[in-house]
Amino acid sequence: MLLTKAELDSFLAAKNANPHTFLGMHHAKRGRTSGIVVRAFVREAARCEVVDMDASSPPRAKSGKRAAAVRYEMEQLAPEGFFELFIPKRTELFKYQLRATTHGGEMRQFWDPYSFAPTIGDLDLYLFNEGNDHFIYKKLGAHLIENQGVPGVSFAVWAPSAARVSLVGNFNHWDGRYYPMRPLGASGVWEIFIPGLREGELYKYEIYDQQGHLHLKTDPYGTYFEAPPGNASIVCDTRRHKWGDDAWLEKRKANAGQRDQPMSIYEVHLGSWKRKVEDGNRIFSYRELAPMLAEYVGDMGFTHIEVMPLAEHPFDGSWGYQVTGFFAPTHRYGSPEDFAYFVDYMHQHGIGVILDWVPAHFPRDQFALAEFDGTHLYEHADPRQGAHMDWGTLIFNYGRNEVRCFLAANALSWLDRYHIDGLRVDAVASMLYLDYSRKEGEWIPNKFGGRENLEAIAFIRQVNDLVHQYYPGTVMIAEESTSFGGVSKPTSDGGLGFDYKWNMGWMHDTLRFFQKEPVHRKWHQNDLTFGMLYQYAENFISVFSHDEVTHGKASMLFKMGAWHIPEKAANLRALYAHMWTWPGKKLIFMGSEFGQSGEWNYTTSLDWHLRQYMDHEGIRLLVRDLNKLYRDEPVLSLNDFNPQGFRWINCNDSDASVLSFQRMDAYGQDLFAVVGHFTPVVRKDYRMGVPRAGFWKEVLNTNSTYYGGNGLGNDGGRVSEPVPCDGHPQSIVLQLPPLSTTIFKWSASAQEE
Repeated sequence: MLLTKAELDSFLAAKNANPHTFLGMHHAKRGRTSGIVVRAFVREAARCEVVDMDASSPPRAKSGKRAAAVRYEMEQLAPEGFFELFIPKRTELFKYQLRATTHGGEMRQFWDPYSFAPTIGDLDLYLFNEGNDHFIYKKLGAHLIENQGVPGVSFAVWAPSAARVSLVGNFNHWDGRYYPMRPLGASGVWEIFIPGLREGELYKYEIYDQQGHLHLKTDPYGTYFEAPPGNASIVCDTRRHKWGDDAWLEKRKANAGQRDQPMSIYEVHLGSWKRKVEDGNRIFSYRELAPMLAEYVGDMGFTHIEVMPLAEHPFDGSWGYQVTGFFAPTHRYGSPEDFAYFVDYMHQHGIGVILDWVPAHFPRDQFALAEFDGTHLYEHADPRQGAHMDWGTLIFNYGRNEVRCFLAANALSWLDRYHIDGLRVDAVASMLYLDYSRKEGEWIPNKFGGRENLEAIAFIRQVNDLVHQYYPGTVMIAEESTSFGGVSKPTSDGGLGFDYKWNMGWMHDTLRFFQKEPVHRKWHQNDLTFGMLYQYAENFISVFSHDEVTHGKASMLFKMGAWHIPEKAANLRALYAHMWTWPGKKLIFMGSEFGQSGEWNYTTSLDWHLRQYMDHEGIRLLVRDLNKLYRDEPVLSLNDFNPQGFRWINCNDSDASVLSFQRMDAYGQDLFAVVGHFTPVVRKDYRMGVPRAGFWKEVLNTNSTYYGGNGLGNDGGRVSEPVPCDGHPQSIVLQLPPLSTTIFKWSASAQEE
């Protein structure tokens, strides 16, 4: 036996840290005799032979028969299946297979995993350790490849502090003694190629740490996972789908950099948008949802859907925000190929897909990233930096090159593999500040003594630049709730590099106003006007998201400050028309578009039956018409970030709770006058100043009977009079319906007609 007893014991005890040095074929000496040694560790093998594949000659010309392969009997060193063979005087390594016979007499012949060279090059490892391999997900993880002409699966995982890493799965009965992986230098990456392994195999990594503890971990770069409680990674080919969205991608690329374009977003949670009630209230699959959602969203006039997090997560109640499989669409709705179909279908029907992305934190589940190799690898060791106080989760160590590489590559992978049109980045504020939700003494200042998380800020800028560099036309959206400056400014101008920022301040102020009973609103009109002071500081999206209709906050309809449903519906219609004409892109959460009564419940479907009632269906019809008006009118949809496109008409008539403003194009050819009246009385002969003489067409009135109102309005429009009002030489006399928003349009071309 050329192997020492200590070396053999290291394999039997599953503690060998460098298996490729011993297993496989190597040059060796026995005494003074040179030769080749082959070692194999084969589970349940009673006998093992080495089959010389180079010695198998081609078929003879006359007989057509192939010469028998040369086989060498191996010596069994341990009953666990460890074998060794020494071939004296043979100096050249050769291609071989192992021929193993089990104790039950079953025989199989296969390529030895330890006969293959590494599947990752030195340059890849260098760039990864440097934090600059932007597509590291193509190397780490599990990949179906051909290695030296042999099909199989390559596996690679980063675990720099591990004493030993093994690949385990059904293929080796989850036994970590078999398929120990090789460390690739000082990179911290462990790798193995398993020939003959196929798609669909379940696997994990068994990690033996420096303290002698075992950890069974899923693949951080895994692309598909089984359901809890198993949570195993699944070998999956993410390239299987044949895409048909070339026209969409070309159009998206052509519009790159044009941030001020129509964007009306429908935020959706796939598991509770609709359910199949007649089939046990089950969720629909990606493939079932695609046509239903595309038809509905298209009819409603939304430009995009924003899907709540779909990366794999074990706990339904986290809504997807506690991710354990960052590179995998959740198994709940189907396979990665099914998800690709879903996105492709949306694109082919003219609908963009934005994905909620969660790089701010990750859960403590022991099978995933937490203490991955026995150390605080992905997270900070110090809880003052590594523990998230609000959610009980862990915070990424953005200062570590390989962690930054993991997250940046993760963002790019969704755009690459699944053609996602943008990422809404969750909880950006918690990334920006070291003292986020912490008391004094619970956080560590940065190197300058400040509260800004410099490493996280550098990462955010990097990932935004990479997304725009590699996938022009895709968008990055920040859910950021503080006054941090330059969130949606380019990094070249010192900003964070996002395309858009959620306007959380506008949302809170506006809801605070509408939640008050009308009699009290005159004291709070500044809630509706204050936002204009900072409206053009960022590229804002006006939002009413899922966060506003959960945890006891009430649905959008039931937030409204009124006692009866018809009045609540009128308030909500007035609010939505105000929102759609206010500068900024738009986002609304599913169910809010038809005035869902109850709060959002992730365990069941929306209350679609409410659409049979006009108080609800009228809200939906209004949102549909608002989307059409918004998309059809460049003054509203291509003019959101131009401060010259907005003017107050009168923001001071708080006694009447009337607010009016105008939107205009750069040339003064098309103007909109918007007037909101937020009390339940009729105001007759209300005079409003206008900047142009002529006919002002009433293009939308939320009090229309079509939307569930009483029909009181302005007879389709008003002709201005030369009576000065609100600082304008012209004015129109209106009849203001109760709890309503009315939109008028003046067009130069219409005056000529």
